[in-house]
Amino acid sequence: MKTQQAYLSPDTVLSIYYIEGIVPRSARLHMETFIGNWVEDDFSFLFFTAPARKEVEDICAGLPYLKLLDEFEMTYEQWQGGSIEPVRIGRFLLNPPWIKATPVENEIALTLDSGVVFGNGTHPTTRACLEAIDIACTGGKVQTMLDLGCGTGILALAASRLGCSKAVAVDYNLLACKTALSNVHLNKLKQNIVVVNGRAEQCTGKPTDLLVANIHYEVMKELIRTDGFLRQKWFILSGLLHSEEKKVSDYLATLPVVIVKRWNEDNIWHTILGITREE
Repeated sequence: MKTQQAYLSPDTVLSIYYIEGIVPRSARLHMETFIGNWVEDDFSFLFFTAPARKEVEDICAGLPYLKLLDEFEMTYEQWQGGSIEPVRIGRFLLNPPWIKATPVENEIALTLDSGVVFGNGTHPTTRACLEAIDIACTGGKVQTMLDLGCGTGILALAASRLGCSKAVAVDYNLLACKTALSNVHLNKLKQNIVVVNGRAEQCTGKPTDLLVANIHYEVMKELIRTDGFLRQKWFILSGLLHSEEKKVSDYLATLPVVIVKRWNEDNIWHTILGITREE
């Protein structure tokens, strides 16, 4: 898997093509301006750093099940929803590649290039997960970790900086994996983190000290029912809306686990930190 070759600057203009259907990996999109394909359900978002309508139309013409629905043009800063600046979350300082804010005493600096993938640290679930990881890693207890639905890889990066020696970052979206791998290299943590393109619910077989899943509920409900879930010592479950959190909590109540802390952001986004225990 190749890493991204260069990061996007705030004023980079993106050309985005919204397509009904999944553009296959075999499609010829090797031009230098192509950034990647974000697949969401049965739709594809193709990202370029220059207009590429003809190339996209040619791909759709060759694959009848694809349909170009819309196209957008915006700066990278607009795509990210505003000014991209260093972000402080608890003890973590998240720097974009082009700005290096100086960490204060006991602060942990990470370089985060989110590319066109969501996960720049500002979402409430990411913030809660970072706080939960800091708690779980206290005392050097976490040496192995699973980051399921890793996105940009931010949570695996954070755990590694807190002393976790081996982390596996998993995402089903190939573009997310490429972005996470790029961040692993940016932070010089390739000896600590392995990035895997795969399904989260199929990755719990091996015991670890910490499982983190900031992921859709439809995947989460299957993940916590896998045989391997109780082999993980600590767990952080996030990305849950209020009704989803209740369903997850009701199921966890039937398992030999202890809930250590819960986060509730505006009664919308929920995060659960817990530990498993042998019966």
